Amino acid sequence: MNLPNRLTLARIILIPVFMAFLLLQVPKGQTLFPHQEVVAAIIFILASATDGLDGYIARKRHQVTNLGKFMDPLADKLLVSAALVSLVELGQVNAWVAWIVLAREFAVTGLRAIAAVDRVVISASKLGKIKTITQVVAISAILLHDWPFSIIGFHIGQPLLYIAVFFTVISGLDYLLKSRKLLHK
Repeated sequence: MNLPNRLTLARIILIPVFMAFLLLQVPKGQTLFPHQEVVAAIIFILASATDGLDGYIARKRHQVTNLGKFMDPLADKLLVSAALVSLVELGQVNAWVAWIVLAREFAVTGLRAIAAVDRVVISASKLGKIKTITQVVAISAILLHDWPFSIIGFHIGQPLLYIAVFFTVISGLDYLLKSRKLLHK
């Protein structure tokens, strides 16, 4: 297994660690230790950073593999989905937001599976990459309770999340439009 695939696997392994730090609480709704949510946010941000890093290394070293092509987008979807579901559980994100993101991810994954039958690879589009970046930035802001912007009274997490939902829908529609020939076979 090459380094890019190891980074992708590390991203997947960090998901339950992230969720444990975010969700584990003692009775009466208190966290296990001070700054537990900050640790969760740092884990989420580090795991998210491996996404760009693994792709960069794979292309630079000519180590792009079929396993990497499969695992990389799956790892992204699992990380973002875990974060959103956890934030819904904590009452920090509305369930409809998580549903839209999850529905788009299932739809695009389904399109990729249909394309794979015909040996067609549907690569990530620019809109898909913008979607991922906006989701990660919004989730990070929510995990950090809008810090450092909250110091001066700005709350950016929820507005950024709505921007991410916009790009989630737009990029999903873009994939559908580009794949319509595959769907008519």
